[in-house]
Amino acid sequence: MIAVKRSGSPSAVVAVLALTSLLPSLLQTLTIPLIPNLPVLLNASPTDASWVVTITPLTGAIATPVSGRLGDLFGKRRVLLLTLAAVIVGTVISAVTDSLWPMVIGRGLQGLALGVIPLAFGLFRDQLPPRRIGGAIALMSGTLGLGGAMGIPLAGLIVEHFDWHVLFWGSAGLGLLSALLIALVVPESPQRAEGRVDVVGTIGLTVGLIVLLLPIVNGGQWGWGSTRTLGFGAAAIVVLLAWARHQLRVDSPLVDLRLSARRPVLMANLATVATGFAIFAMFFAFPQILQAPTATGYGFGQSLVRSGLVVATNGVVALLLTPVAARLITRYGPRPAMMLGAVVIAAGYIFVALRTDSITDIVIASGIIGAGAGISTAATAQLITDAVPATDTASANGVNTLMRQVGIATSTAVLTVVLAHTTISLGSATLPSEEGFRTTFIVGAAAAIVGLLLTALIPTRTPVSGGSAEQYSKPADAPAGDAIPQR
Repeated sequence: MIAVKRSGSPSAVVAVLALTSLLPSLLQTLTIPLIPNLPVLLNASPTDASWVVTITPLTGAIATPVSGRLGDLFGKRRVLLLTLAAVIVGTVISAVTDSLWPMVIGRGLQGLALGVIPLAFGLFRDQLPPRRIGGAIALMSGTLGLGGAMGIPLAGLIVEHFDWHVLFWGSAGLGLLSALLIALVVPESPQRAEGRVDVVGTIGLTVGLIVLLLPIVNGGQWGWGSTRTLGFGAAAIVVLLAWARHQLRVDSPLVDLRLSARRPVLMANLATVATGFAIFAMFFAFPQILQAPTATGYGFGQSLVRSGLVVATNGVVALLLTPVAARLITRYGPRPAMMLGAVVIAAGYIFVALRTDSITDIVIASGIIGAGAGISTAATAQLITDAVPATDTASANGVNTLMRQVGIATSTAVLTVVLAHTTISLGSATLPSEEGFRTTFIVGAAAAIVGLLLTALIPTRTPVSGGSAEQYSKPADAPAGDAIPQR
């Protein structure tokens, strides 16, 4: 058998992992054009069909910290390939079925694609010279945004002109191409964390996240004050507290809570929840305004494909600003770049709250928010990477990705309530009012400002990237919660 030599070229590694990062963001938005037709396509009730959409962020939230920890323990390339194999199987299952529960299983496996993100960030740190890490992270952040923004119009176009199963065959093809390129180009990481798999912690986190996110995602349908919603919320608190206690007592935890509690990491993760909330508010509100009938007084009556192309400005701008984000992070550090990103996001929402007279206004606002999102996401990943030991890079970024998912889920829940309480009647239809959307934009700007304030609490001095665990230990005379200064 002839061994395949992997090049390990820094440029090739960056290109392949950036391409791979399109997959998780595409799979998150791929089924949005299908939502109204899922009950008919799968011969299921609307409630059951909603699992096709719900299951993906649930499994993704679980996969991000777990895959990161497994990558740190057993090799990031190896775990990345296994993750892609599971995702490919899931997309093929979805591509060949017309039944509900096989589709739900397939979509659940597709959610594992979110685990690609922390593994790729970890591989950047392990494989690239320090001067190239910031640019690589910025590029990947841009492609993540592009994939999410292009998923809706691309899927809408395919659904309009082809059989809907093509969505999943195409995703399987992208997954297979990514896996082959990784196998050929990306070397395995030399870094390994010591320890073993925390099976109890993995099960506890899985259960805790399910009972936490289910009421957040379905609270509008169940009723926010219903017994089921409140019961799940109470159960989540109990399970996650028990899980945290286990993590603090076990020798090899799934998530190092002591590391996560250090001020740079903690504040960055909390800021990520806020900015994740703010960024997703655009994807939640803009398509509804663009597709609303012109008779509402604010809508533009656009098709799903056209409205998706308008919102795609967000991802295109984020990708085009990749070199700018990289220079900002390199010159000023990730903390100032995070703060700038939050300010730009807030500015985008303030602009659209004042002007929604034309589609051009929506395009401009989408671009402004995309610019802020690209800078913020790249800077956050760089800060997390700098603030933890090399052996914990993937798991720390996995937790940060989870925090972004929590922000997205919370954004959906909160903004659904906001729009549900400010409606207008148009014939027999009940639609959100213009005032409701303006409130949504104000809430989005406020979330970005919260992210700015949390980022301001991050210490100005961060650890040296690639340092050992000992370098990250606080000396006796260091202020509590502060990082070790650079030398």
